[in-house]
Amino acid sequence: MGALDGKVVIVTGSSRGIGKGIAKTCGTEGATVVVVARTVEEGGRLPGTIHQTVQEIQEAGGVALAVRCDVTDEEQVQALAKTVVDAYGRIDVLVNNAGIQVNVGLLELQTRHWDLTMRVNLRGPFLCSKYLAPQMVDQKSGSIVNVTSSAGETVRPKGISYSVTKAGLNTITRGLALELAEHNIAVNALSPGPIRTEGAVLVRPADFDWTGWEPLELVGPAAVWLAQQTAQSFTGQVVNRAEFGRTWGT
Repeated sequence: MGALDGKVVIVTGSSRGIGKGIAKTCGTEGATVVVVARTVEEGGRLPGTIHQTVQEIQEAGGVALAVRCDVTDEEQVQALAKTVVDAYGRIDVLVNNAGIQVNVGLLELQTRHWDLTMRVNLRGPFLCSKYLAPQMVDQKSGSIVNVTSSAGETVRPKGISYSVTKAGLNTITRGLALELAEHNIAVNALSPGPIRTEGAVLVRPADFDWTGWEPLELVGPAAVWLAQQTAQSFTGQVVNRAEFGRTWGT
């Protein structure tokens, strides 16, 4: 018996990185995992596709479905919601993980990169919550987990645009938790801390000191615990993964 047996879990941005780690852990915990991202073929700067994530979940004995979706596109998110409900009849957990980071000083930052960061990191979670949460409302249960960052509380040099989006996502988390409490839906934000993802490796020099950076697998258990929560048990919180099992969670 897994912690998420019988649950349908949607994880955005799960072709690689933290999203993939969460998706795979959810699969091992018995969930039917909907793997959502734009990447369906290899060939970009970063490895990984939605189909590869699904294959790895299935090889581990889990159940998964790949759905290509640009979370910034309203029609595609609406189609995602319909696809999942038509296939499984329910949505139990939404993990808003898809994100982007452009590390450039504000005065040098191109406007198109500012707009892209806002679209992916804020519009994406807004659209996914708007169109996927109604099924949870109908069920009178569910959990939304927003993947945030410590940058939402502490601005990093050359990271203002990213910090703005994560601060905004934290506000969305707290506000949406209040709005959905009457429907027994938990809404929380998880800050993973420094995780050695494919993207992190790509932008750092070969001799970078990875001391203190954790593997992807460590994010999954905290996300699974949050996925099990209700509005009565734990909601409206912005939590650090490193404190899981100490100041929050079990």
